[in-house]
Amino acid sequence: MGPAVPVEERISFVEKVKFARGIIVPMILVVIVLGIMFAGIASPTEAAGVGAFGSIVIVTLQRKFSWAKLYQACENTLKATSMVLWTIFGANLFVALYVAAGGATFVEDSLLSSGLGSWGVLLFMQVILLFLGCFLDWVGILMLCVPIFVPIIKKLGFDPIWFGVLYSVNMQISFLSPPFGYALFYLAGAVGPRLGITTREIWWSAIPFIALQFVGLVLCIIFPQIILWVPHMLYK
Repeated sequence: MGPAVPVEERISFVEKVKFARGIIVPMILVVIVLGIMFAGIASPTEAAGVGAFGSIVIVTLQRKFSWAKLYQACENTLKATSMVLWTIFGANLFVALYVAAGGATFVEDSLLSSGLGSWGVLLFMQVILLFLGCFLDWVGILMLCVPIFVPIIKKLGFDPIWFGVLYSVNMQISFLSPPFGYALFYLAGAVGPRLGITTREIWWSAIPFIALQFVGLVLCIIFPQIILWVPHMLYK
């Protein structure tokens, strides 16, 4: 249904290589940042600092550096970090009070004695994460659910790394889940006014992609080695 690009509008191989040159240096920076983490040379926070410094070096070499741009980048980072930290602060406060009141123990005892079995409890947790993903942001869900769920996962004998990736897949689904899917609002703001596409149409269009991600989640649950193979190869 999508016709090929007209011949006169196609670009040559040389032009493709010329365009690709712009991503070579950023890709090298990505490899360095991830490499020093996997090699155990730096922690994620230290690697982030290396990445930030490397970005400044790249921009300087490209003669695009300016103090105004650096100030703007620092200001945007401060705003984003402050937003996340305040969310974490509120979630930590809630979890601390909830745990102090015995809520975590209640949830743990209820799930372990529910008779659902280890896999039944795991699936119930996935349902909770999917439901919360429709209404809360991923940071809030992380701070609310993970401190309660992880001890239960360990008692059931599941790998915490595996569960962590299942959580991440759930949160990826939440970015597309109405009514508060962040990716859906982004699309509505980016193309809605220009193309006349309504939010309702975007919601319905997201269903196939949600279904595909749900299939991916099911595969990760049925075949844990999809997740665990690489970590076990790197850290065995």
